[in-house]
Amino acid sequence: QVQLVESGGGLVQAGGPLRLSCAASGRIFSDYAMGWFRQAPGKEREFVAAMTWSSDSTRYADSVKGRFTISRDNAKNTMYLQMNSLKPEDTAVYYCAVKNTALLVTPPRAYDYWGQGTQVTVSS
Repeated sequence: QVQLVESGGGLVQAGGPLRLSCAASGRIFSDYAMGWFRQAPGKEREFVAAMTWSSDSTRYADSVKGRFTISRDNAKNTMYLQMNSLKPEDTAVYYCAVKNTALLVTPPRAYDYWGQGTQVTVSS
């Protein structure tokens, strides 16, 4: 069982940065993958970024490529999402998630464990 707790959300002006954190507890194995998703009001949850727990393989949604960076600190069992050049359309609840295989896939249903979410609001 894995527990995930996100933090770092808030209100930011367009063009600004924000960094989200996701602290994981429980058993994380080297062949796990972790990801960030977001859900705006009235929309489906969508993939943002993912990386494996033991390598530097990453995957990003086209909408955030070049602006967002996913990373992790294995010693702290924490993953991050650095968000730069934020746009109003990035406004959403952001969730971190973990899946028990290393394949970097995008469907939310492929992920096994979820955090409670943190709100990110980008003002224009």
